Amino acid sequence: MGQCTSVQATSPATVKLILSDGGLREFSWPIKPAYILGKEEQTSFVCDSDTMEIDQSVTATASNKELRLGQIYFVLPRSMLNRPLKAEEMAALVVRASGALAKASSGGKGRKGTVTPLVFEMEEESNKEKKRVAERKGSGKGRKFAPDLSAIAE
Repeated sequence: MGQCTSVQATSPATVKLILSDGGLREFSWPIKPAYILGKEEQTSFVCDSDTMEIDQSVTATASNKELRLGQIYFVLPRSMLNRPLKAEEMAALVVRASGALAKASSGGKGRKGTVTPLVFEMEEESNKEKKRVAERKGSGKGRKFAPDLSAIAE
């Protein structure tokens, strides 16, 4: 395998709210769910993405508790409150959040940004194959075994 690196642009922390229609709202100050939901508080609730787990009950963030900067939250229908989250639902929420964040970083609503792809540095394949062929040559008895593994520096 090779090394994997990623470069992230620094930006001020915001509260990121993923809406039920797949949209994204960002707030540069701590804000309360009651203010965000307004009249929709009877049909929707705000959930912290860090508290969401598959096969665990979905809980609402208290309406009078300020949402934290740098955190992602979801607006979900009341029907999901206090019932276990299925794997398919979690996957759908991940896709919704990914789409909303990608759209925002591509310049939506006058905001400019980029998503930097992961860069993989890989050893040239032909060198690996030559090494394997050289190790395989021999009569079979007493053949040298050399694992094709390496340590990963942390």
